[in-house]
Amino acid sequence: MIVEQRVYTFHPGKLQAFLEIYEGEGRAVQMEYLPHLLGYYVAETGMLNRITTLWGYPSMQARTEMRAALFDDPRWIEYLKKVRPLMATQESVLLQPAPFYRESLARMMAEKETRQ
Repeated sequence: MIVEQRVYTFHPGKLQAFLEIYEGEGRAVQMEYLPHLLGYYVAETGMLNRITTLWGYPSMQARTEMRAALFDDPRWIEYLKKVRPLMATQESVLLQPAPFYRESLARMMAEKETRQ
């Protein structure tokens, strides 16, 4: 299992526009392909105009396949055309769960699958 932490920094004043477009057009499409959303957070202190998301994947192969399927969906491509100009930077970090957390992470991901 792996967790991908993605951090998006938006141009000042563009975060709210992103959230509205994501909720209205991007979220449902993304969740069809990436069912293991572990967290979606807006920064309140430190670097502002940032969103941090955490996505769980059973393996690197699963991540590659899930993201490829998402990017094959024309609805996702149209959504990206609207939100990418709002972003200043994007970061992605792949994380391995600590040995004592693997079981908890597996349970969380399984629960998310059953809710779909």
